[in-house]
Amino acid sequence: MKKIEIDDDLYTYIASQTQHIGESASDILRRLIYPQSLTSSADTEAENETVSETEPQADAAQTTATPTTGTQNKTRDTDVLTQLDSEVMSNLTKQVDRFIFILSVLYQQHADSFAAVTTIVGKNRLYFADSKEALLEHGSNTNPKQITDSPYWVVTNNNTDRKKMMLGKVCELLGYDETQSQAILTKFTLS
Repeated sequence: MKKIEIDDDLYTYIASQTQHIGESASDILRRLIYPQSLTSSADTEAENETVSETEPQADAAQTTATPTTGTQNKTRDTDVLTQLDSEVMSNLTKQVDRFIFILSVLYQQHADSFAAVTTIVGKNRLYFADSKEALLEHGSNTNPKQITDSPYWVVTNNNTDRKKMMLGKVCELLGYDETQSQAILTKFTLS
């Protein structure tokens, strides 16, 4: 695979052309440059089935948190992945920093429903709270950190697998389907 550098405005345009979560930049460019020549009808049908199966679930989950349309959900999901593909994210080398950054991006997109994450708990501890003190009450070795630009705190002394599980639960509570959640979790585990 070859890598190329592109200007920020071109990257933003390519990202805005995303049709589904997890679509690579190569797939987007291929679709834009070769509209019908490289995709088979079977691929198109499978893609349409995936979109029609996942969008109603995302819409149904969103109605409890915020009334949104399918277009708004798609825009929201594209915004999340665009931010997770940003240079800021690629410069984060520590898993804990990537963890906090993803949570911050999710908070920015779901500020009105993010409080639901405080229901995610472990066997003997809270994972999320609205204060550092609340997390320290449930364990002295929790290493709470504030989620950037949010009023929420998260414990960070968990291993990578536990952080991944926590992110998966956050995605679920915020209305992401399995495919969308996996796309977000992939951004966390990339090194």
